[in-house]
Amino acid sequence: MLDIVIEARKAAIAPGMDVRRILPFRLRRMVGPFIFMDHAGPVDIAPEMTHSMDVLPHPHIGLSTVSYLFGGQVTHRDSLGVEQIIRPGEVNWMTAGSGIAHSERFEDPSALAGGNLEMIQTWVALPEKDEEDAPAFTNYKPEQLPIYTDTGVWMRLIAGDAYGLRNDVKTHSPLFYLHAVLQKNARISLPKEHTERGIYVAKGSIEVAGRTYTVGQMLVFNKTAEPAIVAKEPTTLMLLGGEPLGERYIWWNFVSSRKERIEQAKADWKAGRIILPPNDNAEFVPLPEDKSRPAGNPAPQALS
Repeated sequence: MLDIVIEARKAAIAPGMDVRRILPFRLRRMVGPFIFMDHAGPVDIAPEMTHSMDVLPHPHIGLSTVSYLFGGQVTHRDSLGVEQIIRPGEVNWMTAGSGIAHSERFEDPSALAGGNLEMIQTWVALPEKDEEDAPAFTNYKPEQLPIYTDTGVWMRLIAGDAYGLRNDVKTHSPLFYLHAVLQKNARISLPKEHTERGIYVAKGSIEVAGRTYTVGQMLVFNKTAEPAIVAKEPTTLMLLGGEPLGERYIWWNFVSSRKERIEQAKADWKAGRIILPPNDNAEFVPLPEDKSRPAGNPAPQALS
């Protein structure tokens, strides 16, 4: 019933920002439409080093980025002229479509005090018919995201539908994405509405079928599995999945169903055809040197 256990790997998205990278994984590239997942923090850094964590303007195509914070705050700026501070419990959903650039900056040192900053970022691949949509951005407040509770269980639906919950976060394909907090000995099951389902342990530990899984592990289950998931201690989980979209190519920050489209995105960023955020355009991340490797080969570190 358990397809695979993915162990998070260390990745650097900025000189001062190391993350746990869960997806993509060489043996499991996607879970439903989710093709990327990073867990950053808790971050403990001196206030004078805050700027070193900034993720400078960089491009995306063919996906939606989804930012969700446990603590702290981040300032998002993008090609559309959006400037949005995201705080815990909110969702920043940015659809790159045909191409967008954005930055993520940590501009309030007090938001980093005491190792408070902690965030999850995912990428959701777009269906082929939507890959060239116009870019869009929406910030959703906590009151727009429904809550489910049971004995020892609290869940917030970030997007999609599960456990009878649904919200107005705009998605392009069937999926679910939840933040769950479990008290010791609380138990949950997986939502049954979706074909591919995964659980990421962000804090604490869980027991499934007599085995214990801890922070930094993602469990991916087959579509017929109905496991009992039991918290061994106070635990935070991210539950996600949905319907598969088919093969996707990923290189750096670009996702597409077509290799040639990624090559075009490389050329567009190098030539300045993807617009920088008008309110954050003094610096940017250059296209990594790839020595003309074709799309689909090992890529440089992706940025969030």
